[in-house]
Amino acid sequence: MRLVITAAVILVFIFLLYRQREELPRERKHILSYLMAFCAIFITVSMVRFPKEAFEAAVEGLHVWWDIVFPALLPFFVISQILIGLGVVHMMGVFLEPVMRPLFNVPGAGSFVMAMGLASGFPIGAVLTAELRARNLCNRVEAERLMSFCNTADPLFMVGAVAVGMLGYPQGGLIIVIAHYLSSLTLGLIMRFYRRREPASAELLPRRGSLMARALRALVEAREKDGRPLGRLMGDAIHRSIETLLLVGGFIILLSVVIRILDLMGVVPVLARGIAALLKPAGLSPALAAPLVSGLFEIDLGCQAAASAAGVAMGEKLIALGMIIAWSGLSVHCQVASIISKTDLRIAPYIAARLIHTLLAGGCTALLLGPAGGLLGRLALPVFLETVPTGGLSFWWSRTMFMLNQALIFLGILTVLGAGLYMFRRLRAVFFHARKI
Repeated sequence: MRLVITAAVILVFIFLLYRQREELPRERKHILSYLMAFCAIFITVSMVRFPKEAFEAAVEGLHVWWDIVFPALLPFFVISQILIGLGVVHMMGVFLEPVMRPLFNVPGAGSFVMAMGLASGFPIGAVLTAELRARNLCNRVEAERLMSFCNTADPLFMVGAVAVGMLGYPQGGLIIVIAHYLSSLTLGLIMRFYRRREPASAELLPRRGSLMARALRALVEAREKDGRPLGRLMGDAIHRSIETLLLVGGFIILLSVVIRILDLMGVVPVLARGIAALLKPAGLSPALAAPLVSGLFEIDLGCQAAASAAGVAMGEKLIALGMIIAWSGLSVHCQVASIISKTDLRIAPYIAARLIHTLLAGGCTALLLGPAGGLLGRLALPVFLETVPTGGLSFWWSRTMFMLNQALIFLGILTVLGAGLYMFRRLRAVFFHARKI
């Protein structure tokens, strides 16, 4: 009945637009304005119609933000802003240019975004990419490439929250994590060809002196250009970080309410029937259609629904979970769109990259369940990763230290690669020079 009422309201709205078509502007932007206004009115009326359910959904979204998202991301947001202000990111940009440019066709400063994004989770990759673009450390195309594969889920969410807390299968966490990161890096290699004819951004410093000397000069020049005292730098970092997290929390709460209303109005079941028809040719159970629809809007709700789907094999659940986490949900997409709204970055390449990431994650998960399944079964997960996230202070301290350790490991690997490539080029230059003599 509710679905019939919803359909009737939509048809009435379309009919009224059709009747007034001669008097209304026909540009695409005006049609989009009508649709957005209709959606806003529809959601508002639905919240009045279902006040109890809307309130409960808002409380659930607030709980997720306050107990999980806020304490998890605040330290990383603050530290990232401070490191950028101190010029550390500029130094890394020079030192790691030999790694990031050949592999992903982005400047060396993208290594910082990559390490923090892979370790910390949504949406810090988008936040730091927008910051690099605002400081002109990369051009628009490079920022869009970078954001497409650096805005990822964190390992503790994939293992502790999803595999252990929701699925009750800790061994599956390793498969989800490896598939997620492997598909993300593969996406980065694919996106290096996105608008590849666009000119690259200018280097931070001329190629004079050793690599370390140039990196240190970049740090000093960036610090002098910033010029803020340390106290003001820390205050600005905290202020901007909390402002960004409030924005993230608002989207989480709003999308939680919207999903609950769409479910009550019967929209989610209709979408699920359409997706079920696509799952059969892929060899997946139609029972995963409803969880995938929930994951289309919000990652936590989609993962919970996929993990609890009845009559579905564990392998199929893992594939669905990998795809939902890679897509990340419209909630995260709205966060990214709002974060980059003050820059010239476009959301369309990011959405297209999420679709590719979804397919890659599903394919990588299927491969890991098959040929590599026996090897992964012998690997052990760290005990901390198997901890279900809680709101306790001791847990969040442990989580922060773990994530910082992961970020340092990623940066260490990139630094070793950068130093190795630099030494290889120097030795090759000396060798060719000796042969000419």
